[in-house]
Amino acid sequence: MTVIVLTNCPAGLRGFLTRWLMEISAGVFIGNPSARIRDALWHEVQQYAGQGRALLAHTTDNEQGFTFRTHDHAWHPVDHEGLTLIRRPNSEAPPMTSGPKPGWSKVSKRRRFGSR
Repeated sequence: MTVIVLTNCPAGLRGFLTRWLMEISAGVFIGNPSARIRDALWHEVQQYAGQGRALLAHTTDNEQGFTFRTHDHAWHPVDHEGLTLIRRPNSEAPPMTSGPKPGWSKVSKRRRFGSR
């Protein structure tokens, strides 16, 4: 099983993919091509995506049962102890606080920070 998701890609690329895969929603293609055809389709997607983003997910023989690839996407696949996970960019880290904010009630402070 192969799934390709396109975002902000040319209409011609979507038309090209409908020759091999079925478009089940706008920009979401699904099908069961051979590995050779899947790799050729992905090469075409990378070449003609323009300013758009693309994601390819397909079944494979590993622990998860699938793998995926990205093109011009902010989220990147990362191998973590044999599992492929998605690393999302952290646009804003939460501020580090060492204690409760001023104005909290005593009960809130106890509940949140476990002091009794």
